Amino acid sequence: MKLLKLALVASSVIGALMGCSSTTSQQNNSKPVSSSINAVVSELSAEQQLDVLVDQYYNESLAFSPIRATYSGKDEFNDQFTPEISATNRNKKAAFYKKYQQRLAYIDSQQLTGQALLSYEILKRDLALNLEGMQFPSYFLPINQMSGAHNVFAGFGSGQSAQPFKTVQDYDNFLKRSDSYIKWLKSVELSMAEGIKQNIVLPLPLAKKLAPQFSAHVVNKAEDSLFWGPIKNLPNSFTVEQKQEITAQYRDLIMKQLVPAYQSMHTFLINDYIPSSRVSVGYSDFTNGKAWYEYQIKKNTTLNLSADEIHNIGLSEVSRILSEMKKVKHTVGFEGDLPAFFTHLRDSDEFYFNTADELIEAYENVKKKIDAKVPQLFDVAPKAPYIVKPVEAYRSQSAAGASYAAPAPDGSRPGIFYINTFNLKAQPKFLLETLSIHEAAPGHHFQIALQQEIDGLPDFRKFGGYTVFAEGWALYAESLGKELGLFTDPYMWYGRLADEQLRAMRLVLDTGFHAKGWTREQGIQYMLANSSMAESDVVAEVERYIAWPGQALSYKLGEFKIKELRDYCKKELGSQFDIKAFHTQILIDGALPMPILEKKIKRWVQSQR
Repeated sequence: MKLLKLALVASSVIGALMGCSSTTSQQNNSKPVSSSINAVVSELSAEQQLDVLVDQYYNESLAFSPIRATYSGKDEFNDQFTPEISATNRNKKAAFYKKYQQRLAYIDSQQLTGQALLSYEILKRDLALNLEGMQFPSYFLPINQMSGAHNVFAGFGSGQSAQPFKTVQDYDNFLKRSDSYIKWLKSVELSMAEGIKQNIVLPLPLAKKLAPQFSAHVVNKAEDSLFWGPIKNLPNSFTVEQKQEITAQYRDLIMKQLVPAYQSMHTFLINDYIPSSRVSVGYSDFTNGKAWYEYQIKKNTTLNLSADEIHNIGLSEVSRILSEMKKVKHTVGFEGDLPAFFTHLRDSDEFYFNTADELIEAYENVKKKIDAKVPQLFDVAPKAPYIVKPVEAYRSQSAAGASYAAPAPDGSRPGIFYINTFNLKAQPKFLLETLSIHEAAPGHHFQIALQQEIDGLPDFRKFGGYTVFAEGWALYAESLGKELGLFTDPYMWYGRLADEQLRAMRLVLDTGFHAKGWTREQGIQYMLANSSMAESDVVAEVERYIAWPGQALSYKLGEFKIKELRDYCKKELGSQFDIKAFHTQILIDGALPMPILEKKIKRWVQSQR
């Protein structure tokens, strides 16, 4: 049995160390292959075996996600798109996960330490969770108003995202990627049509918001298309002939391929899908929906908490934060009750900007202020810069109020802190400091950009992540505001409370929708009653939780866990506790599932004694 295990490990080792040898070279080698394998394996430590395995795992996984490959700087995948939705492709993915489960089992984890041990623990957990998730028919819900590869493709095609348009080959790559996209989009339509038959469809409000995302690309002239962007910016290094040929190719691509594909999907949505959409909103209404939602909780939070536990935590936090908001109301001298204060904050022009340019400029100024203060609590920072930029018009109507996009791994593109300027009434002035901390420094930009820059981190971790870690860290970063000398203005402090309240309400609403039978309207009223959020923003949030079950739970639960670990470290280390060192330990190994992060921090504490 041991020899079998060694042989199986070696098969992956040999491939990585020697490349794929030609048949001829193998025939000319007089030494038996089995002897070579055993010889190589005997020379490798458990850590070396793992290094080979995780490298192969990541590279092989990119075939299932060429989009991720492009974001990771793997240009060889720039001419490919997400594989079509099919039983065959699902079986291939399941076989892939099982293969690496088997290979991982052959490595002696008792010999691993440090990063290697973390990689082993993470990959073991991820593979098991991925296989568990394949029992649920998520392929019937491949896109929604919040996310989907269709929006990623549009971003790529605009020339304003990760898809490069610098060489003739780059332009040709996108033409080939478009062919794959059209095939994928047709498979989306077919899978959603099958979802209608199986009663696994989006709720009506979500389905309705999908339609404009496709009709926006149905144009009468190629020049009016988002995909004409790369043609407007053809490199000066191209010859006249090259420019003419590429322009003609892209005109044909847009008018003869993309427009008909988008039109077909839009017609399907209007004529077939929207009329068949459901009135209910929760996953609990699906067959086996309770188990499906429990899986979503586990996948997104990495924690073993029930829907009831999470719901009650949310209710408690909402109540606590309301009490803190009342204190702010008294501080600023507002004489009405808290609902009246919410209305005042929601409706008064003094709390909002008049133009999108004013909004962006304000965030630029806050960026400078925060960047200067961050070193007070951190002795690590990413090398990559970040910029503030408005959300692109094509996705602004359904995009979040603020978001972050990671920098290019090669340094060619900075991190981007996106601000949605579509509705200025959803962007109050008192959120300036809080949102900047969350999305940029020391929130998402610090965590994600640093992760990409860590030397020796395997690619599957460098370009992977966990919502609970990323969003938990960003919300925890908000809690550092006063320690950084921010939130001195009571309205700015209210902004922090407002953002924290949003995350607390998410615990109530997400579980309410998907485990307790709450309606969309019930969720909207709950948020309006417990916050000063604009109604348009509330509607977008509610529909987000409906579309992404479990995702919104990650913020508050992740923050709780990081705060819990900070308290643990302070208690155990006493006067030895160093906040900068703690933050370094949280960030320096990239995103981790919370149970693995907890074990890692406790090992670190023991090493400090």
